[in-house]
Amino acid sequence: MRPRPGARGSRRSSTRRAELIAIGRSLFADTSYDALSMDDIARQAGVAKGLIYYYFHSKRGYYLAIIEDSVAGLVSYAASGAELPPVERVQRTIDSYLRYAGHNQAAYRAIVSGGVGFDTEVHAIRDGVREAIVATIAEGAYGRTDIAPVARMGLLAWVCSVEGATLAWLDRGDLTRETMRELLVRTLGGAMCAIEDLDPAHPAPAPARRDA
Repeated sequence: MRPRPGARGSRRSSTRRAELIAIGRSLFADTSYDALSMDDIARQAGVAKGLIYYYFHSKRGYYLAIIEDSVAGLVSYAASGAELPPVERVQRTIDSYLRYAGHNQAAYRAIVSGGVGFDTEVHAIRDGVREAIVATIAEGAYGRTDIAPVARMGLLAWVCSVEGATLAWLDRGDLTRETMRELLVRTLGGAMCAIEDLDPAHPAPAPARRDA
């Protein structure tokens, strides 16, 4: 079947947009938002400035597109493994989260830092990631996402601590991913036990069976 008129151009446009986002991740990883002008971005990207305006309308639109694209990748990685038993799914979620952070360090730092300075829109995107991770953990641990406020706050507190710990892990590089995953799994177990103590309707799942 021959492609519809314009389909090839649409694919080419999507590919070009994705390329510009990938370039932007690298540019904004090491330089502040305010320090990069559109001329700087265009020069370092090797494209005409008008092309960036065409796809993203403004520098801010470009920056937000980069953050949103990074968020989609992180949530997708963390939510994988839905077919697994609950405890294994939680372990898979944490491992996938760490894999993403390790393989996409610039994007991860942009997400969890909330952007450059205090940026309400980027903070809202980051908060959306947190809620998505809480929902993924709740689904894996409790079999549902409609959990009580105590359980939600307990998981949210754990996710916030994971962000800081993961940044430190990336900076220090003195723990393997497997050790870091096990540490985070155990601290999550502690958080879930605390949740159960305060709200027995949300029992902590049985510990994962360890291979001999």
